[in-house]
Amino acid sequence: MSAFVWIAALSLAAWLWLLLCQGLFWRTDVRLPPREEPADWPSVAVVVPARDEAAVLPASLPSLLAQDYPGRAEVFLVDDASTDGTGELARVLSLENGGLPLTVGSPGEPPAGWTGKLWAVRHGIGLARARGPEFLLLTDADIAHAPDSLRTLVAAARTGGYDVVSQMARLRVESRWERLVVPAFVYFFAQLYPFRRIGLKGGRTAAAAGGCVLLRAETAERARIPDAIRHAVIDDVALARAVKGGGGHIWLGLAERVDSVRPYPRLHDLWRMVSRSAYAQLRHQPLLLAGTVAGLALVYLVPPVALVVGLIARNAAVAGLGGLAWLVMAGTYLPMLRYYGQPSRSAPLLPFTAFLYLLMTVDSAVRHYRGRGAAWKGRTYARPDAVVDERPL
Repeated sequence: MSAFVWIAALSLAAWLWLLLCQGLFWRTDVRLPPREEPADWPSVAVVVPARDEAAVLPASLPSLLAQDYPGRAEVFLVDDASTDGTGELARVLSLENGGLPLTVGSPGEPPAGWTGKLWAVRHGIGLARARGPEFLLLTDADIAHAPDSLRTLVAAARTGGYDVVSQMARLRVESRWERLVVPAFVYFFAQLYPFRRIGLKGGRTAAAAGGCVLLRAETAERARIPDAIRHAVIDDVALARAVKGGGGHIWLGLAERVDSVRPYPRLHDLWRMVSRSAYAQLRHQPLLLAGTVAGLALVYLVPPVALVVGLIARNAAVAGLGGLAWLVMAGTYLPMLRYYGQPSRSAPLLPFTAFLYLLMTVDSAVRHYRGRGAAWKGRTYARPDAVVDERPL
């Protein structure tokens, strides 16, 4: 049992380090920074890449058109070769709801070397450039914004001198699988990219949340966005890395009234969402995959296993170390569960959810080596060199 003691002790040490030294990732109080309304409101172009989004547009696009923004703002929806009438539906919704002007464009299929979303973003920025906006709001077609969302984002960027202000939209947690998997998804992201470190000017950690990114137009041009990251599957992290690498000041936090309306009713839907890009996050490196699997097992699976083994073997040291590590784990998860309105009793289930993510990551690698790559909405990005290096700086 001495080996179990050492493994359990190592797991507990890992959790104590995460609790105290990983940028307080477990806290959920990083919201929009202090802001003041500017004397003059800059012009903004809202760019929405959309591929086969007819199912969610009625719940999201009207919220953009209804933005209560004192300055000049316009929405550019880019129909990325949709087959479900996305572009025409957007025009109908604009006529029915009024509000901000809407332009619908279509760039056609992306050329080699481009992901579809970034090719659509490039087309949208090109359409917007003629208006000379000071800011670009890059937002996904499934994101619904509160009426003052654009106003508060611009005020925060102007007040804090940020080049990027990004909010992680609150994802749906209505189905059983959404309640189990979604809070953990955001928790793991914050653990990998602690929000407090992202906001430090000159710091090394860079990330954004692709569903809601306010970006200075001159910063985008200086960083060659999106051309410089045209290969990126995980485009939001790549964008933040490009901006911060050029000396830009970025901010990322949790949203209060920016919500994703896309449903993930089945485990299969969530599995596909994670596995399509998990191995890209590891830069398609087998050694990183092995290290990630080992790390997930040590940090998330060892505590409950050690507790059970220790109780069965009547080894107080193993059971105590495992139980304490599990308790710290559950404690760090509680704030995220509260943010998503989920009961505290779900916290001890985190090891099971982490095991699902471990399997999703392995499945992502298997798909890659079978030539299926990162697939999304009928497109597959299988080449290892088709993803930029998206490590935290």
